[in-house]
Amino acid sequence: MLLNADRLCGQGRDGVAERVRGERLGRAFGWLWAAYGTSALGTWLAFGAFPLIAVRVLHAGPAEVAALACAGAAVGAAAAVPLGPWVEFRRKRPVLIAMDLGRCAALLTVPAAYALGVLTFLQLLLVSVVVAAADITFRAASGAHLKALLPAGDLLVANARFESTAWTATIVGPPLGGAAIGLLGPVATVAADAASYLLSALGIRAMGRHEPPPEPRESGRPRAGDLLEGWRHLWGDAALRPLLLNTVLFNGLVMATSPLLAVLMLGSLGFEPWQYGLAFAAPSVGGLLGSRLARPLVTRHGEHRVLAVSGSLRAVWSVGLVLVGPGAGGLLLVIGVELGLIFCCGVFNPVCATYRLRHTPSERVARTLSAWSVSTKAATALLTAVWGVLGALLGPRPAIALAGVLLLATPLLLPRRPAAALPG
Repeated sequence: MLLNADRLCGQGRDGVAERVRGERLGRAFGWLWAAYGTSALGTWLAFGAFPLIAVRVLHAGPAEVAALACAGAAVGAAAAVPLGPWVEFRRKRPVLIAMDLGRCAALLTVPAAYALGVLTFLQLLLVSVVVAAADITFRAASGAHLKALLPAGDLLVANARFESTAWTATIVGPPLGGAAIGLLGPVATVAADAASYLLSALGIRAMGRHEPPPEPRESGRPRAGDLLEGWRHLWGDAALRPLLLNTVLFNGLVMATSPLLAVLMLGSLGFEPWQYGLAFAAPSVGGLLGSRLARPLVTRHGEHRVLAVSGSLRAVWSVGLVLVGPGAGGLLLVIGVELGLIFCCGVFNPVCATYRLRHTPSERVARTLSAWSVSTKAATALLTAVWGVLGALLGPRPAIALAGVLLLATPLLLPRRPAAALPG
């Protein structure tokens, strides 16, 4: 049995040594991982809270709810553009703490305004912008810090842990958040999300004060060109350019169909809200399993092959959603499609994150990750708006079918051949 497991994972005696080394990533990483898990759980506890507050508390209509979803992400992405160069030339832990505290403070204004009876839709929109911009900046700083914190050989182990933690939070968070909303109302989950960012900041502070100094700025002061440096690197790198295009299109199309599927399932097909939640919470187990398999698969088959195969397989599932019907059969179809999609994403995501770090110089990581996040969030907001119009013109099912067909073409944008990683 043990021999078979070693063969399956491509591990003999050398693999055991690699596994032991990967399991001991150090105290600082442990605190970073705990901080990530805490904030991820808080985010999923409050999943859907803003639209629910907008509808039930502020009596917003469909157009306002769509604007809250699209405009907040788009404006937040634009606001994050100048923060990439600012992060690059500063120590990353203070930036991470500042972004956590900023998100905490912004979110706390919502329950405070609600308690005082002065909550407005504009405030929800502004808070969503602040949170989106801080989220992009936090991701850029944490990726740069992770590359400085760990040797290159441990990056996949770390990213796989982050991925498995994210999917675990996805499984646990929405049911708990739904129960909390039922008992205490949606504003309570926003307060819980704010508290999670405060705990995350405390966890990052507990990592200690030692951190390698940032790379010095060549000119000594900010330059306009610094804003575009991340995109220059992504577009000029033969390995990262197709991966960015693939990610932008894939993420945008998948997320753009989510509101349409909600309208279809909760509207004409007559699913109950708990059934809709189950259809997307249960398949998250696939993400947890996929993230656990990512490193063994890379060990056996190589990084590029796993990236290409999992990136291709994740594109074939969504077109099946066009066949969803009422009743138990329709629910099982959605769960099966989402399970396959999320499993493939669970394998792909940590390998992609590691691939991206390994092909980016240390002095450009923050700007590159910021440019990556801005691109994906802006494209997702745009495609969500476009598919909302298509859904209104064609109906939800034809619009979902069109997105599914376009997703089948996204593997053509994946890197076609292995590329040598940068040293270190």
